[in-house]
Amino acid sequence: MIVVAAVGLTFYYDSKLNRVDAMPSYAGRPADTPGTNWILVGSDSRAGLSSEQKEQLATGDSDGARTDTIMLVHIPNNGKAMLISIPRDLYVPIAGYGDHKINAAFSFGQAPLLIQTVESVSRVRIDHYAEIGFGGFDSLVDSVGGVNICLDMPLRDPKAGLNLRAGCQDLDGQQALGLVRTRAFPNADLQRVVNQRKFLSALMSKAASPSTILNPFRLFPFANGAVSTLTVDQGTHIWDIARLGWALRGGPITTTVPTGGPENTDDGDALAVGDNTTQFFDLLARDQPIPTDLLQDTGSVIG
Repeated sequence: MIVVAAVGLTFYYDSKLNRVDAMPSYAGRPADTPGTNWILVGSDSRAGLSSEQKEQLATGDSDGARTDTIMLVHIPNNGKAMLISIPRDLYVPIAGYGDHKINAAFSFGQAPLLIQTVESVSRVRIDHYAEIGFGGFDSLVDSVGGVNICLDMPLRDPKAGLNLRAGCQDLDGQQALGLVRTRAFPNADLQRVVNQRKFLSALMSKAASPSTILNPFRLFPFANGAVSTLTVDQGTHIWDIARLGWALRGGPITTTVPTGGPENTDDGDALAVGDNTTQFFDLLARDQPIPTDLLQDTGSVIG
């Protein structure tokens, strides 16, 4: 009876997922590459937020949706998963639009064009897509009772609604959203993405912990929050999301895609694709270990 109920709940939650036609179809698309690859997008969509919630979360009132963060998750056939930040300012060719910062692909053509752009640059075939907006993120954090984070320094950023002391503390959804949004650092977005990776790993660890899985007052709110706030591609199911969370729960290898450094472009200051970028993606596409000199995981304020 318990097994039947579990199977029923699984298919119920799977049917509630928000799905879009995210996967592109274009000439020259890479064939399947080893391992499983996800694109995770944190968008700045305010959809579904009331005026009071926008004020509480300090999100502003911009219409539409842009990529606030882009991550590539590589789950290898053997070994640890990789959680990889793709700098929003990476300057790349975007089909039909010329050369632009990579986050412009989402604004131009939403998920399909973003995935095509990532695949074209990396030659890594993307298998799954997941997106979450501002409102969904804070709800997920609250559903597991907050996440304990240790900060090396106090953080204050009125634009992100952020005011945190140094040291270890439990962050609620509003505080967590401010932490992953703030760019109030010397290296701005490059430091922010490290914080985002560390926080996501901590959230997945909390979601997969006995305190969540064995507590129906946390498990079901988390499951309900996940299916109501995540948007995935048509081929992704709730069990794929569970496998993703399991792969990320135990300390994945985390890094930012290496670049050729700053360059001045028609879009303003950007980051160039360098030989190190090409080498990094080539190894990833072949499911080969990434040497330490291509891994970049410094600058976080999270201890």
